[in-house]
Amino acid sequence: MERISVFDIFKIGIGPSSSHTMGPWRAAQRFLREIGRDGAFDHVQAVQVDLYGSLAKTGKGHGTDLAVILGLNGDDPVTIPVDQVQTKLEHIRHTKTLNLGGRKELPFDPDQDVVFLFNETLPYHANALTFRAFFRNGAGVSQTYYSVGGGFVVKEGEENLAATVVLPFPIDRGADLSRWCREEGQAIHDVVFQNERTWRSVEDIRSGLLEIWAVMRQCIYTGCHTDGVLPGGLNVTRRAHPLSLKLLKGKTYADPDEWMARIREGNHSFQHILKWVSCFALAVNEENAAFSRVVTAPTNGAAGVIPAVLMYYACFCEEFDGEDGIIRFLLTAGEFGSLFKKGATISAAMGGCQAEIGVSSAMAAGALTACLGGSAGQAMMAAEIAMEHHLGMTCDPIGGLVQVPCIERNTMGAIKAITACQIALESDPAKAKVSLDAVIKTMKETADDMHHKYKETADGGLAVQFSVGLVEC
Repeated sequence: MERISVFDIFKIGIGPSSSHTMGPWRAAQRFLREIGRDGAFDHVQAVQVDLYGSLAKTGKGHGTDLAVILGLNGDDPVTIPVDQVQTKLEHIRHTKTLNLGGRKELPFDPDQDVVFLFNETLPYHANALTFRAFFRNGAGVSQTYYSVGGGFVVKEGEENLAATVVLPFPIDRGADLSRWCREEGQAIHDVVFQNERTWRSVEDIRSGLLEIWAVMRQCIYTGCHTDGVLPGGLNVTRRAHPLSLKLLKGKTYADPDEWMARIREGNHSFQHILKWVSCFALAVNEENAAFSRVVTAPTNGAAGVIPAVLMYYACFCEEFDGEDGIIRFLLTAGEFGSLFKKGATISAAMGGCQAEIGVSSAMAAGALTACLGGSAGQAMMAAEIAMEHHLGMTCDPIGGLVQVPCIERNTMGAIKAITACQIALESDPAKAKVSLDAVIKTMKETADDMHHKYKETADGGLAVQFSVGLVEC
């Protein structure tokens, strides 16, 4: 089994899709590094990209062409200013020139050099892309990569490489996690923290997790203060901003800290909290749809669930204890995400939306349960409950855009996570009929049985009903 860090599950980047935007972007950067190591970079005179399967079918709506172009152009999804994403792409389209790796200008026509192969799929994974570099001497090199979900990228030929990292507490299944917690007498986040120290120092772990939270919180805040219509042609109106204004009832503030303080001071009725949780999730995924900066959690399409539940914990739960609580939450959530990746998938192109919203809901449910005082067994029970009620959910984005039904599904995933947490906190895990490992296995089998048109192709479900006029927007 591969060894997955929490920082592999939570990645800072650009929306709207981890598998269709961030993964291809990282693949482009990796391709440049590899030809650079061979000393061939200076001899390149042209590049081309082929997109296969799901990357072709929903690539335009997901910004796959944008991602590979900017990746080849030397831009990084973590550091590129959000307001330059579209302007840089337009400049390349207008000039038909690419600044390869940020240091070598080449002729490049996006309409000709990014090829969408709608009817071709490579065997290993539905999200495949091939980069080609052509040299002045007539030679060339090509490399194929697979974007396997959550921003993870696998190079062809490396699909089955064994893990090389040795962790103090190797965890491949829920049963492993349960055993380590029991034998060590520690909570989930403690076990995960010790594993993380294999890769990073204590200071880097804490600062890195707090940076992830800072990006999540800023994304919520920005989304709650941005009005208008989302790009892409569906003319979806943003809802987080007017909802936030309505709930705050004219209260004033100057920054995210004061904004959260006003939320905490407000009405704590069930209805009010429910609206805020929905608002938080809407805000993140509206930002995601607008090519803004988000955190994969574990994907971009499901990026709103964990921030919404974490903000719920920070604003409405007496148990919240500041930075320590944030760190516990993210460590716990990250481990649950890695279990689903190892045992099933976090790619909608392979497993439908259960692999995105379902996994994010399970991650959030388990983490919230642990942070509210639940045992390791109760946290695992909460994760199982959340996934159990997302099994079979299809991925059917209208227009290939991560908007309808994706944005609203994040609100549902967040609410289900909180509900699963509350059920688990009042339950005895020893009496559970379904284990976390059983639901992960079931999710994988469901994904394998699901028809391909319900796996991020825009060939079925709501996407088709909308296209033939049966659904009004």
